[in-house]
Amino acid sequence: MPRILGIDIPNNKRINISLRYIYGIGPRIADEICKKAEIDPATKAGDLTEANITAILQILQEQYTVEGDLRRQVAQNIRRLIAINSYRGIRHRRNLPVRGQRTKTNARTRKGGKKTVGAIRDRSERKQAAKK
Repeated sequence: MPRILGIDIPNNKRINISLRYIYGIGPRIADEICKKAEIDPATKAGDLTEANITAILQILQEQYTVEGDLRRQVAQNIRRLIAINSYRGIRHRRNLPVRGQRTKTNARTRKGGKKTVGAIRDRSERKQAAKK
C-alpha cells in the first residue's frame, strides 16, 4: 500500500480512485494530480514507482490544502462563525441544520433521536411520573 501524507491508499484500485481516500481530494482534483504528475489515471496504485509517489506528494504539498491542514481550516471557519454570532454560527452551536433545510420534519441526523414531549393523559401514570 503506497503511503501518501500518512494515508494508506489501496493497492488494487486505479490511482485516480485511490487518491480520493485523502481528505480534500475529489474526482476532479485526483484527475488533475494525475495529469500534472504525468501518470496514467488507469494505473493501479500498487504499480506506482517511488518517483511517481514523490511527484504526487510534491504536487499535493505545493498546490493543495489537504488532510490535517484542511480539517483545521474548516474547524477554524466554523469557530469564527460561532464567535461572531452569525446565523450559521448559531445553527452550528445548537446542532441544527445550517443550510436552510426544514426542521419541522426530518433533520434527524443533525437533531438526534426523537424526544416526545407532551401531557400524560392517564391520572395514574401522571402520579407515577410526578413521584420520579
